[in-house]
Order: sequence, then structure tokens, then C-alpha cells
Amino acid sequence: MTEATSVTPPAIPEPQTHGVSFSEAFSVWLRISLLSFGGPAGQIAVMHRILVDEKRWVSESRFLHALNYCMLLPGPEAQQLATYIGWLMHRTKGGLMAGGLFILPGAICIMVLSWIYAAFGNVGIVAALFFGLKAAVLAIVLQAVVRVGSRALKNDVMRALAAIAFLAIFFLDVPFPVIVFGAAAIGFLGGRAGLSAFTVVAGHGSSGGDADSLLGDQLPLHARPSVRQSLIVAAVWLVLWLTPVAVLLVAFGSNDVFSQIAVFFSKMAMVTFGGAYAVLAYVAQQAVDHYAWLKPGEMLDGLGMAETTPGPLIMVLQFVGFMAAFRAPGMLPPLLAGTLGGLLATWVTFAPCFLWIFLGAPFVETLRGNRALSAALAAITAAVVGVILNLAIWFAIHTMFREVKPVRTLGLSFDMPVLHSVNGWAVALSVVALLGVFYLRMGLLQILLACAGAGVLLHIAGLV
Repeated sequence: MTEATSVTPPAIPEPQTHGVSFSEAFSVWLRISLLSFGGPAGQIAVMHRILVDEKRWVSESRFLHALNYCMLLPGPEAQQLATYIGWLMHRTKGGLMAGGLFILPGAICIMVLSWIYAAFGNVGIVAALFFGLKAAVLAIVLQAVVRVGSRALKNDVMRALAAIAFLAIFFLDVPFPVIVFGAAAIGFLGGRAGLSAFTVVAGHGSSGGDADSLLGDQLPLHARPSVRQSLIVAAVWLVLWLTPVAVLLVAFGSNDVFSQIAVFFSKMAMVTFGGAYAVLAYVAQQAVDHYAWLKPGEMLDGLGMAETTPGPLIMVLQFVGFMAAFRAPGMLPPLLAGTLGGLLATWVTFAPCFLWIFLGAPFVETLRGNRALSAALAAITAAVVGVILNLAIWFAIHTMFREVKPVRTLGLSFDMPVLHSVNGWAVALSVVALLGVFYLRMGLLQILLACAGAGVLLHIAGLV
């Protein structure tokens, strides 16, 4: 089967004719950033409601086209979608504004919470607060497994990919990037071969139906692919991204905590396919088991922070960078070192996101209807279901049991819970959180506040 072809809409002369001023766009993107709770699904829903339904900047089909290709890229798809649409509307400065505002509120909130956590995390009532949050986060991650799985696992082939991904990462400790690229290769080849198992689930937005939106159905002049412009964009953003990494490696060596943060999270920026929940399983295992930056429960605490603040869930990496540098500050005061570590993790995580959009968006605009790429995305999404399930089980083990025993034999590599170390209150609160999420249909903030409050009440009663 041959791949679908598409005709790129003709470019329109500058200035753009959509009539949205930069100052008006700023207020809209600020509003979106302050409402960006609930993970990527909630954030994308907010953008869709405001940009497509309310403001009519872009059409439904163009919004979905941008979203589909942002999901093919490493990094948080909601933040990249904001950058993409901001770029379409107001060139590079629009992309910087939209993407930057999407990050800023969450970055500020996570930094403040990291300070409080580092300074008072061992205080009983604060520890009880996060004890409750862990149960809520476990329920939310399991909900993500069900939600993503219901969309992605439409046939036996996709279910098999999810199962293989879970077994590979949970029992065999196969690196997350290997799983992602392996699934992408399988999907790409299956799509090119026209296998129905891949093409049926690889739905793709069309390029039509844009005429009623302010942007219209034509391609702005600045969105046309240009080799010269692409080289300039690549050079600028690679320098901005990698210069701090190179300086730290040269100045302090590869064993310094800041160098490790810069290198590790730069690697994550290149392989974070499938959203925050998928990559956090890999980050948690590395941060806890390899680098010993965090304890298992602390990764849950950080995810709880990211869940309760605006912005991408991947902002939890700022908390990880903060705690890593806080515990190995060198000559710096611990809180200053933590602040710098958190900012460094944030920079090397998000600078590449702008690179991917500004470099690739002009080209992906011309790839509408490419079935092989759509099939690769479908296969990645299926594998990600298995990876998220791994994250949920990993979190459950470390939430409900006080002790785990590492199993490293016959090629297997996983943590087995020590049954007699079960935490009864953690189990009970987790069950209540699951009932709230799946049966009472409680909202994200409701379940987080309820579980945090329950943790505090248990502490006051002297039970935890």
C-alpha cells in the first residue's frame, strides 16, 4: 500500500491576517498556563476549549494535526503543542511566549514546594501530607493506564506490544529508550507494509476544514521549510541547550552532581516519548537505584507536587534535580545548590522542546497523512501503556510496603515486596483513592486534596 500524499497549503504573504495581536495572545496563553492542571489530557482539553472553541484561532483539524506530530516528538506534548500553535500564530516569539508561559507557573510552584520539602519534609504533619498524596498519585497513575489503554489497545497486536513492553521494563530492566525506539520501528514497518493492525489504529487528522478559523487554511510564510533557516535554528538552540552541559563537564568533571544532572536530563529530553508517566518509571529507577538522589517514596512526593501545580507533569524533574544537588551541595549552601540543580534540570529538559518545534514544525506541516509515521505513533502509544503499568506497580510496591527485596537472578531484575512489611493505612488509603477515582469519578484536585487531608488526619490521630 502506498503512503497517503498531501498537498501543502500555499503560503500567505506577511504580515499575517489572523488579526490576533501579540498582547492579546499573551493574555490568552497566560490564562491557559494558569489553568493547566490535570496532566496532559487536561491541559490539551483546556487548550482545545480556548483556542478552538472559544477563540477560534485554529480549526479542529489543524489542532489535531499539531497534536499528532507533537506526540511523535520527545518531551511533554501539551507544552510542545502550545509552542507549536504559538509559533504558527506569531512566529518564533509567539512560540517562546506560549511555551515559556506554559512552564513558568509550574516551575515557580515546584521550586517553592521543593524548598519547603527540603526544609520541613521530616516534620510529621508535612510527611503525613505527602503520605496521603502518594495514595492519590497511585490512583491517578492507574487511571492513566486505563485511559491510555482504552484508546491505544484496539487489537491483539497492540495489546501484545503493551504486554511485551511491561515485561521488558519491569522484569528485565530493559532501558526505556530501547522500548520506545523498538516499538516505533515495529509500527513504522507495519504501517509501510499496510498491515491493518497498525493502519486501523493510526488515525490521522486531515488538513481540511480550516477556513472558519482565524489562522485559515493556508500556511503562513514563516512556516515554509527552509534549509538555511533550519540550520540557523539548530545551531542557536543546540548552543543554548548544550553549552551549560559542556561547561559543567569541563569545569567539574563527570562525577559532579551538577554534571550528572545536566547529562542525565539532557538524555531524558531526547527519549521522553509517551508523556511524563511513561518516562517517570525510568527516571525513578535511575534516580533511586543508580544515582541514589532520592528514596523511592520521595519520587512519589515529587509527582504529587507536579500533579497539584499547573504545568507539565514532567516538572517533577525539577524536584529531582533540586534534591540531588541539595544532598550533594559541595561548597555551596544546600538550598542554593538545590535551587541551581532544579533550574539546571528544568533548562536541559525544556530547551530541547523548543528546538524540536522550531526545527521540525515547518517540515511536519508538510507530512500530513503520512501513514507510516502515524503507525509508529500508534505502536509507541501501545508500548507506553505497558510502561505506565510498570510505573503504577512500582509505585504501589513502594507505597504499600515498607521494605522491598531486590531480585537479580536468571536475567531478572525487579523489586519484590516483603509481605510482612505491609503498611495497612497506606493500603486502605490507596483503596479509598481508587474508589474515588474509578467509581465516584472525583476530579484530580478533589482526590489529591481528599487524600492529603486524610493523611494529615491520620497523623493527628497518631496512626501514621
